[in-house]
Amino acid sequence: MLDNKQLLYKILPYGCQMNFSDGERFAGQLERMGYKPADKMEDADIIIINTCCVRENAEKKIYGKIGEIKHLKQQNPNLILGITGCMAQKDGDKIFKKAPHVDFVLGTNKMYDLPAVLEEIYTSRGHIVKLAGDYDMPPNVEPAKNDSLFAYVPIMYGCNNFCTYCIVPYVRGRERSRAPEEIVAEITKMVQSGVKEVTLLGQNVNSYGKDRNDADFADLLTMVDKIEGIERIRYMTSHPRDLTDKVIAAIKNSKHVCEHFHLPVQYGTDKMLKAMNRGYTTAYYKELIAKIRRDFPNASFTTDLIVGFPGETDEDFSQMLEFLREIRYDAAYTFVYSKRSGTPAATMKNQVPEAIKKDRLHKLMDLQNEISLEINEKLLNQTVEVMVEGPSKTDKTVYTGHTRTNKIVLWQHKDEKVGDLVKVKITHPQTWVLKGELEA
Repeated sequence: MLDNKQLLYKILPYGCQMNFSDGERFAGQLERMGYKPADKMEDADIIIINTCCVRENAEKKIYGKIGEIKHLKQQNPNLILGITGCMAQKDGDKIFKKAPHVDFVLGTNKMYDLPAVLEEIYTSRGHIVKLAGDYDMPPNVEPAKNDSLFAYVPIMYGCNNFCTYCIVPYVRGRERSRAPEEIVAEITKMVQSGVKEVTLLGQNVNSYGKDRNDADFADLLTMVDKIEGIERIRYMTSHPRDLTDKVIAAIKNSKHVCEHFHLPVQYGTDKMLKAMNRGYTTAYYKELIAKIRRDFPNASFTTDLIVGFPGETDEDFSQMLEFLREIRYDAAYTFVYSKRSGTPAATMKNQVPEAIKKDRLHKLMDLQNEISLEINEKLLNQTVEVMVEGPSKTDKTVYTGHTRTNKIVLWQHKDEKVGDLVKVKITHPQTWVLKGELEA
């Protein structure tokens, strides 16, 4: 440590919610070591970039950010720069060759090594790299104190699915589930400190507990639902193949689990689903959606979609659009397929030209936007429950929040406080947001 100086940290998370959760746990370790968060990156004594490598474009952005920080190191030789997360696990000491100003690299299962690594750096100032040689369950690392209403809580690590486009199993290892009592204790503590909504995280939350003999995902939802003071429970990501009737029943019988189902289908034809190694058919997926809608007629549905996967033809894409018209998602996260070295799809034949990918993406988005607007217009003059999140970024007199179905709502502020559950009558439904009036 540097004498007589308050040390400051800055964490830059990239990618998925799991990375943001990991960032909070890095922050927790640093704060217990006496560090405080820096308002600006330029003020930090340590910068940690928690990386993503799902797409190569994401990697390019991260390496660009690493390059930007070089001038900060020149201005402050004592600045420590660490690279963590999935890209760190994949590239290891290659990062030092590309960016010699990086001080340490920590792989995905080495988060808890941060304090020892920093002590070593303060002593020797050498390059340090620690990667996951195995993927046992890491020790629990408590996150930094959360002053927000919302918290991400990892319930498991790793993935067993090996979708042909995805590198996650190679950098996060096989599925490992945290003990249910540990998860419940962590959430209970968060709720006691003011958190009202938690999102349970896993690459495939439906697989939770398969490596244990004490609880599955349905059991865990029931346990978390009973925590006193919790208002809302969400979870992601949910693999369609493993969403059981028991989980659906647990959600139906709960009080706090939200009626929002994010079910990444990725594509709408059996041919492409097989090529992606998704493990289900379109018929299975449609029946699953129908089953959920029978139990939750007012639920919202969102998904992930990939266009331009190797081998995709005009006929495949046409069938994809028909699938979209039939399912009618409230919203969809759409992606253009990009090669990810180290995955089977990267070496597949019949790679789709970039211009065709982009054209198909625009057509897909246009159709989804039409469907989203049509679904939201049905909420005109209906009253929805919203958790107050505070003023919008553009107008401090307009407040914002989400419904249980995860739709964004805007309204004119009166005397409601952040964290309140309020009723809003929808007066202007739009594609991405709902505008309304606060009810008395």
